[in-house]
Amino acid sequence: MRRVLSVLALLVSAGCSSLGYYGQSVHGQLGVMAASRPVEEVIVDPDTPASVRSRLQALPLLRQFATTELALPESSSYRLYADVRRDALVWNVVAAPEDSLTPRRWCYPVIGCANYRGYFDQQAAQEFASGLSAKGWDAAVEPVPAYSTLGWFSDPLPSTVIDWPLADIAGLMFHELAHEALYVNGDSAFNEAYATVVEEEGVRRWLAQHGDPQQRDEHALNQRRRREFLRLLADIRGHLNRLYASDLERADLLREKAAIFKRLKAGYIELQHAWDGYSGYERWVNRPLNNAHLASINTYHALVPAFRLILQGQGGDMAAFHASCARLAELPKDQRRQHMDALLLEAGAD
Repeated sequence: MRRVLSVLALLVSAGCSSLGYYGQSVHGQLGVMAASRPVEEVIVDPDTPASVRSRLQALPLLRQFATTELALPESSSYRLYADVRRDALVWNVVAAPEDSLTPRRWCYPVIGCANYRGYFDQQAAQEFASGLSAKGWDAAVEPVPAYSTLGWFSDPLPSTVIDWPLADIAGLMFHELAHEALYVNGDSAFNEAYATVVEEEGVRRWLAQHGDPQQRDEHALNQRRRREFLRLLADIRGHLNRLYASDLERADLLREKAAIFKRLKAGYIELQHAWDGYSGYERWVNRPLNNAHLASINTYHALVPAFRLILQGQGGDMAAFHASCARLAELPKDQRRQHMDALLLEAGAD
């Protein structure tokens, strides 16, 4: 409760105009806390489904693995389970100009600036996004199954992910625990790519030690599909960036923009044929797409090749990897981005 009051004090200091938004954030976080129960209690509850029990029983081993194998600090998170009774834990609103893939940024107390604005109520998120669209922004509402409070609270495992395969739950935990280990105010691309590489390496090592051959094969197949899908999105981003750098009149630009997004959907259909009908990304693709959707994906993946190169340069030593990333985090943002761009060039990334 002391931490809640501390956060409330910071939010009040942000000004009256923001209190409505921050109020829903605090109310939402308190709701998640109220829905949380100790994992041990849920495991022994006779009303707990067997599938839920089996995943919760794995959490202590996953937490230990994160500390001993991934060199992440021991955390009080994932010792609780929150049955939130909804499909997403929060909904993030992402926005970008109609002629740019650069996401709009919002700044907050505690976490600094980020490329999204989060809501615990889906309708409120949709209304905010609609308001942005009315002002000419490309806007998107993205469901988020879990988030990190950066160590301010003991984050629970939410019911939004309890039906996932255990390897995916492991990846989520490793990703969010990485945010507790290192977080740079105002640099979403750095934070998310760092956590994504910790997630990828963590799941790879987890399956090598604890998975069976079928699980490892399924994960490798899903990773290959993910890389191919991200390559398609990177290709589309390239076309859009070239379009937005042109001097076309607005009407012509918007017409060509629509044609490029149409090519994205056609490209995905081709991937589905190559994947024997696998439709894991169908829900993402088959909706009205705009710049905000691509900006959201890019935040998580743009710098991933650079972080992979850092890990490779440390010979896979996770403690050394974290230390290298922490040194980068101490640089001014412009210097840090120059260093990451140099690594991207070395990695051969677009």
